[in-house]
Amino acid sequence: MHDEPPARAGRREWAGFAVLALPTALLGLDVTALYLVVPSLAADLRPTTAETLWIMDIYGFLIAGFLITMGTLGDRFGRRRLLMIGMAAFGAASVLAAFAPDALWLIVARALLGVAGATLMPSTLALIGDMFADARQRALAIGAWATMFALGMAAGPVVGGVLTAGFWWGAAFLIAVPVSAVVLIAAPRLLPEFRTDAGRPDLVSVGLSLAAVLPTVYAVKHAAAHGIDARALTAVLLGGGSAVAFVRRQLRLEEPLLDMRLFADRAFSAALAVLLVGLVGFGGMMLLVTQHLQLVEGLSPTAAGLWMGPPALAMLTGGIGAPLLATRVPPGAVMGSALALSLVGYASLALVGPDGKVTVVSAFAFLYLGLGVMAALGTDIVVGAAPAERSGSAAALSETVQEFGVAAGVALLGSLATAVYRTSVEAAPGMPRQVAEPYRDSLFGATSVADELPPSALRHAQDASTSGLNTAAIAAGAVIAAATVVSFRALRGIPPIGTAAAEAKPTTASVPVRAELGGGERVRTEPIASACVRDDDR
Repeated sequence: MHDEPPARAGRREWAGFAVLALPTALLGLDVTALYLVVPSLAADLRPTTAETLWIMDIYGFLIAGFLITMGTLGDRFGRRRLLMIGMAAFGAASVLAAFAPDALWLIVARALLGVAGATLMPSTLALIGDMFADARQRALAIGAWATMFALGMAAGPVVGGVLTAGFWWGAAFLIAVPVSAVVLIAAPRLLPEFRTDAGRPDLVSVGLSLAAVLPTVYAVKHAAAHGIDARALTAVLLGGGSAVAFVRRQLRLEEPLLDMRLFADRAFSAALAVLLVGLVGFGGMMLLVTQHLQLVEGLSPTAAGLWMGPPALAMLTGGIGAPLLATRVPPGAVMGSALALSLVGYASLALVGPDGKVTVVSAFAFLYLGLGVMAALGTDIVVGAAPAERSGSAAALSETVQEFGVAAGVALLGSLATAVYRTSVEAAPGMPRQVAEPYRDSLFGATSVADELPPSALRHAQDASTSGLNTAAIAAGAVIAAATVVSFRALRGIPPIGTAAAEAKPTTASVPVRAELGGGERVRTEPIASACVRDDDR
C-alpha cells in the first residue's frame, strides 16, 4: 500500500491515450467491416465457400492464438516498441490485402493482419495501465478504451459499405494506412516505454496453442463442406492432442504462457464461458445478417451499412449503461437479463422471411444490446475474479476468448447455414456445369451467375439462404439461452460494483520494470499487482 497517493495523469498522458485509441478503434472496425465487403470481394475474386470462410475468420483466429504471446513479448522487449512494430506490420498487411489478386493471396494477407493485430490490443491496454497510476483515472481510461473498440465494431459495417460503394472492396483495408502513420509518428513523442525483465516467452507453448486451435477449425470447415471423413477426424485428434499437451505443459512451467490455475475460480470460468458463447452467436449471426441484407433483400453495401447503423446504438447503450446499472444490481443479473432480452432477436431471426429487412434489423438491435452489456461486464468479472497478481493474464485471456468467439461463430454458424443451403438447392435439368456448380455451392455463387439463371432459380436460392439464416438463429439462440442460465446461476454471488467490501489482494511478488521517459531509462522494482483496481476505487 502506498504512503502517498499516485500521481494523476496530465495532458501528456491523455494525449497519449488518444494515440492508443486509434489502433483500438481500428481493430474493432476491422472485425466487422469485412462483412459488407464480402459480396463485392466474392464477385471479383470468385473464392469458394471454404475460401470465403477462411478470408473471414483466419484474422480472428490468429489474433486469439497470439494475444497472450504478444503480451509476454511486450512485457519483455517494450510495450511501445511492440505497438509500433505491430502498427507498421498491420499497415503493410492491409495494403497486401487491399490489392490481393486472388483468394489465396487475401487469406495470407488476412493471416498476417491477425498476427500484427495481436500485438496491438495487449500493448494498448498495458500502456494505459502504466500511464494512469490513479485508480479512478485508470478505470475511466480503460472504460473509454473498451468504448472505442465497440465504436469501431459499430462503425465497421457503415464504413465498409461506404468505401466499397465509393471505391472498391480493397478500400476498406486501406483505412489502416493513415491510422498506422499517425500512430508511428505520435507514439515516440507521447507514449512512454515500459518493459520488465520477466515474462520470457515459451515458444513450445506458442506452437502448441496454435496446433490446438487451427486443426480444430479446419476440421469444422472440412466437415461442413465434405462431411465427416478421415481428414476431419485426423484434424480433430491433432487439435485435441495439442490442447492436452498445452495444458500439461502450462501446469509444469514456472512462468507459463497461460496460468491454468485461474480456471479454478467459478466466476472467472463462468464469465469466460458466457463471453465465448455470446460472441459465437453474435459473430456468426452478424455475418449472416449482413449477407442477407445484400444478397436476399437486394440492398447495396452502403444501404446495408446504414441500415446496420441504428441497431449499433443499442450496443453502445448497453456498454455504457450496464456498468452504471451494475452499481445497484449484481452484474450477473444485469448480464443474464440482457442475454435473455437478446433471445427476442434470435427468435425473430429464426422466423424471418426473404422480404423482412425491417424485422432483420430490429431483431439485430437486441443482439447488439446483449453484446454491449456482455462485453462491458464480462471482462470486468473476469479480471475481478482473478487474484491481483494475475489480473494482466486474466485481461489478455478475456480478449482472447472474445476474438476466438467471433471467429468461431463465423466458422460454425456460417458452415451450418451453408449446409442448409446445399441440402435445399438442386440444379435444374440441363443447367450448364459452369452455372450449376456455383449455384449449388452458395448464394454468393448463385448471385455471380444470376444473369444465366431463370428468376425462379435465383429466388429459390434466396429462400434456401434464408432457411440457413433461420436455422443458424435457432442454434445460436439455444446456446445463448444456456449462457443466460449460467449468468444467473454461476455469477449470482458477485455483488454490485462498488458495494463489495473486498479489497485488492496484496502480493509480495515484484519484478524489475524499465521505464524510458524523455529518452532516458530508469529501473524500478514494482509489485505485480500495481495495475490492479480496487472495487472501492471504481
